[in-house]
Amino acid sequence: MLSVIPNPPRTALPIQGTDDLFPVRRVYCVGRNFAAHAREMGADPTREPPFFFMKPADALQVVPDGQTVEHPYPPKTENYHHEVELVVALAKGGRDIPVDQALDHVYGYAVGLDMTRRDLQDDAKALRRSWELGKAADLSGPVGTLKPASVIGHPDTGAITLSVDGSLRQKGDLSDMIWSVAEQIAYLSTYFALEPGDVIFAGTPEGVGAVTRGQTMVGTIDGVGEIRLTVV
Repeated sequence: MLSVIPNPPRTALPIQGTDDLFPVRRVYCVGRNFAAHAREMGADPTREPPFFFMKPADALQVVPDGQTVEHPYPPKTENYHHEVELVVALAKGGRDIPVDQALDHVYGYAVGLDMTRRDLQDDAKALRRSWELGKAADLSGPVGTLKPASVIGHPDTGAITLSVDGSLRQKGDLSDMIWSVAEQIAYLSTYFALEPGDVIFAGTPEGVGAVTRGQTMVGTIDGVGEIRLTVV
């Protein structure tokens, strides 16, 4: 059977040490998973159940190791924010995955950014509407090269930072997550059948803020990697 339109390309992430690629199916993002970030967003950082939103898979922007990639400033915003995050790529799926088995489903990890049209997100919050206009802009999910868990293990401590033009904006530690990666996978799997190719943006530390055209962002996670993007 032929498609009546050209088949859309499928987003795929590069993998360290191989020319093979990781095809992406869905992109889940957890909200307010660092207590200090929850406070700066005006929320109570108590350990309430996690909540998630989604980005389209084709909103991801590949950022290869060692390159500075141009990142387009999106339309319809005057307050475009950076949020550096650990990105988790799943090799196995399932429903109702136990926490103590959840990390067995992980293929690897990368550094990512959840770029956000904050003014549109704030409007959506005020109107009790969904966040897609704020969170799902084209190329709003830059992601670096995947590092297989078989090589780097499962990072649960280590600095996570973002600088803009050499000035440190965000700094936290993976150990500061309210909900661990394993807990996020287990919780999500009670609502969705997770599948190979799913990725999870695991939350951002405090210090989120606006960027403008011409500025360069550098996101790093100890033991995972670094990504560099210039806003154009």
